[in-house]
Amino acid sequence: MLVIRDAEQAAALLHPDRIRLLDALAEPDSAAGLARRFDLPRQRLNYHLKELERSGLVELVEERRKGNCIERVVKATARAYTISPEVLGRLGGARAPVADRLSASYLVAVASRAVQELGGLVARAAAAGKRVATLTLDSEIHFASAESRAQFADELSEAVARLTAKYHAPAAAGGRTFRLIASAYPKPATALAAAAEDTGR
Repeated sequence: MLVIRDAEQAAALLHPDRIRLLDALAEPDSAAGLARRFDLPRQRLNYHLKELERSGLVELVEERRKGNCIERVVKATARAYTISPEVLGRLGGARAPVADRLSASYLVAVASRAVQELGGLVARAAAAGKRVATLTLDSEIHFASAESRAQFADELSEAVARLTAKYHAPAAAGGRTFRLIASAYPKPATALAAAAEDTGR
């Protein structure tokens, strides 16, 4: 996963042809090979590949001679890409004006902040040859009612507060502060379920 943190890099990525190329370059290929696969002019592909390489989204794997030409084989630098809210500056929404735990806007702002901060942490860790210490919990809960959902939220809040009080040691020498985010939102319907809902089935 590569977190795009630069506006110029984001601009290089957000082009339909380049997105297709990056998807295809999960495995190394050359401009000639891509031209055959996409039935596009090689000159056009070369231009997009140069822009992607200049932006650090594509990297050279090898150069090989074919007749009088040198063929460059490249591949994408990541399997997936996410654009950090910091690319949009103050419009990125990584900070919410009101800390309302029931607000969808606040949840989006907190998630945006996580992407922004993790993007920086991952980049610095990679440069130092290290990994970022993280913990991710991902689960699904089907609540029987709005009341049970509210009760779960209260119990979760109490549990997190209890554990925070137990393990929070701000004066500990050599310790490190971590962010903890716990959130819940309705799971988006699958295409099949949405279609059935639209037809009243």
